[in-house]
Amino acid sequence: MEKTQEKQANERAESQYDRYVNRFREALEASQAKGREAMEASMTIAHDHLVALGEISAEQGKQFREYLKRDLAQTSKDMGQLGEEAKERFHPARLGAGALAATATAFRLLGEGLLNISDRATDALVYNAGEITSAGTLTCLKCNAQTLLKKTTLIEACPQCGGTIYKKGY
Repeated sequence: MEKTQEKQANERAESQYDRYVNRFREALEASQAKGREAMEASMTIAHDHLVALGEISAEQGKQFREYLKRDLAQTSKDMGQLGEEAKERFHPARLGAGALAATATAFRLLGEGLLNISDRATDALVYNAGEITSAGTLTCLKCNAQTLLKKTTLIEACPQCGGTIYKKGY
């Protein structure tokens, strides 16, 4: 019985985080501004909205904000790696100047906002058991075992070694 209640509590927290992220996304899309300030404001809007509705507590909202910053920083890091690959693939010797310019502009615009958050959240790239994160692959820092997350999930201890600290990839 106790396991069922724990599972239900975890699923509720995962669902609440998904609602927070969706509300953040809606606020960011509605914003006329872009960049770090717009992301911070959108996080505040998501927090205040869900707290006012009674869907999350103020403390959960603060925690979700940190989880989202961490997840965005990881996404930014991954985008940076993809950008490096793209630089190589889209080398001027391989493409015409027009296509290269369009591609460069697209990558710059896409990464600008996320890179700002990444610079401020490098330490937040550590994922701990008991926290919530979006889909991706967690790598245990104790034994290097990988756990594939198909959806937003409350992170559990490593099934291989019991480790509680992870790095995340996609």
